[in-house]
Amino acid sequence: MRGDAPLGALVARLAPFARRIRPRYPRPGRAGWRRWAPSWRQWLGIASTAVGLTGLFLVIAYAATDIPKDLNTYATQQDNVYFWSDGTPMARTGWVQRQAMPLKEIPGDVRWAVLAAENESFYEDPGVSVKGLSRALWRTLGRGDTQGGSTITQQYVKNVYLNQDQTLSRKFTEAMIALKLDNRMSKDAILEGYLNTSWFGRGTYGIQRAAQAYYGKDVSELDVSQAAFLASLLKGAGLYDPTLSAANHQRAVERWKWILDRMVRIGKLSPAERATYRAFPEPLKQNPLYDTGQQSDYLVELAAQYAQKAGHVPARDFDLGGYQIYTTFDRKREAALDGLVAAARKKARQTDPGGAAAAHYGIASVATDGRVLAVYGGPDHRKQGYNESNAATVPAGSAFLPFVYAAGLEHGVVKRRDAPREKVSAQSRYDGDDGVPVSTPEGPYWDRSGKKVAAHNDDRRSWGPITLRKALASSVNTPFMQLGMDTGLDKVKQTAQAAGLLPGSMGPQVPGLSLGSSTPSAIRMASGYATFAAAGAHVEPYSVHHVTRNGETVRMDAPETRRAVTASVAGEVTRALTDAFRSAHPGAAPASAAVSGKAGSTADDTAAWYVGTARAVSTAVVVYRMDLAKSLEPLPLGGLAGTAADSVPYAIWAGAASPLR
Repeated sequence: MRGDAPLGALVARLAPFARRIRPRYPRPGRAGWRRWAPSWRQWLGIASTAVGLTGLFLVIAYAATDIPKDLNTYATQQDNVYFWSDGTPMARTGWVQRQAMPLKEIPGDVRWAVLAAENESFYEDPGVSVKGLSRALWRTLGRGDTQGGSTITQQYVKNVYLNQDQTLSRKFTEAMIALKLDNRMSKDAILEGYLNTSWFGRGTYGIQRAAQAYYGKDVSELDVSQAAFLASLLKGAGLYDPTLSAANHQRAVERWKWILDRMVRIGKLSPAERATYRAFPEPLKQNPLYDTGQQSDYLVELAAQYAQKAGHVPARDFDLGGYQIYTTFDRKREAALDGLVAAARKKARQTDPGGAAAAHYGIASVATDGRVLAVYGGPDHRKQGYNESNAATVPAGSAFLPFVYAAGLEHGVVKRRDAPREKVSAQSRYDGDDGVPVSTPEGPYWDRSGKKVAAHNDDRRSWGPITLRKALASSVNTPFMQLGMDTGLDKVKQTAQAAGLLPGSMGPQVPGLSLGSSTPSAIRMASGYATFAAAGAHVEPYSVHHVTRNGETVRMDAPETRRAVTASVAGEVTRALTDAFRSAHPGAAPASAAVSGKAGSTADDTAAWYVGTARAVSTAVVVYRMDLAKSLEPLPLGGLAGTAADSVPYAIWAGAASPLR
């Protein structure tokens, strides 16, 4: 027998040493030898004692071995899956690609393909294989390794409780824990754990992720042939992934056939059905789970932050994975934004090669109910983690005027010292001339250098006395700087924050606040305009509508809602913004369409905005230049934003506002 060879070799090597240490007294005769040789009763006693001591040792070892309370962190770590608003997968993130699947969701054919390959007697064995352990022990003593001999229960124990060290002590501990685990857990629970923690190659753990990585489908959609191939990977993905080499392909085909034949032998596959599986089920060339796309990384970042905050999920737990995050992001809108920005970048490279290199486009579409439908965060998250849609870096400029208008209408004004507040309306008139000094009830407003503070209009145009509605529709600055002072800058700030702008972006409470010195993000500007379109009711923007973890719903805080301004004030702001849109872009939308919007510019020409609402969705677009390698200070736009009549922000906004097409 092959097993005798090592023992014979060992005896031969020990023979010289035996001759050296043999006794020097006369060799006893046959009778003397019999006198010293143990009798059969003694042999029986020795054997019984050995068996008893071995049994006692095993009993003590079994009693002394505890099932670890904590699973290996790596063994329980999963990936998180993000979905578009239509329920289709958007991206997957995590250190490992794993999603736990309940056993009931794994087809019987898939289970038995694995059992046929790894442990066909799983449902009958005690958790360990005595024959396998003996073989493993012999290999350890005779050849120096511990291959073979593991049941599925033992493999599960190794996956979730122990390490992968190939030592005799680890193997013994594994067997003891497996015996205990088999007495405490159901076979189905053990099998479920095994299927969800096993390594299948291509960066995946668990049968669900393996099905997606190799066939681009969920485990519930696998057929027997595909399941047999995945089961072959458990023997060593590096040896059986057929896409890695021709030798691997040959090994994979042979083992695939063997597993299908074995399923027939154990009665889990009929010969007739086996005969239909003649062609090897070639897997995908590469893992599709790695391709999350460039823009989706920005979406994932926003959704992950929101899910953790609203779901009160600690970062450590979230990083362990297993969460399914259902976002509010609209796949079609997102694709449209990508295309629109790509076209804008191409045009910028043609018309302004120098400026295009540092061009940034922050875009966000927010529904009046608070859903963030789409954002443009940047060209590639892997190269630029900075999210342009969520960055508070550039001034709002004249796009901020609606908040000043709303504050004046909501709170009224004080024009004289100790006088009561007066109401203002859309028809209230203010001086629209360029360079009008700003006054307070105490007199002119002086800056720190001793100069009177004055506002300036675009192109330094003077409009004379002008109504507030006309001033907003025509983007005349000087009336709104004075309106802000009359209303009170604290009231302006309060109204803007109530409508959705964040306190941290508001900046100092100085006259320039009314002309957009604050630096809100595109998401917050879109949210603020959405508040006016929602009759003055503000819903905090949210990017996730629900989260589950392995099928169980995670309780989340509802988005905060509040009354920002009265419905009548919101309606008046919307009418003025509608006039602004119609006068700047006549014929751009049907007369019956509820469309409003306004361009925004800054005095130093560092940012160009367009913010507007169509069909209950507000979209904010900001274009600016910034050399991130040097500083976060905005640079002059130059010709990057186009002309006022045909600005790049408006072109992107109009393309994103589908009702206009």
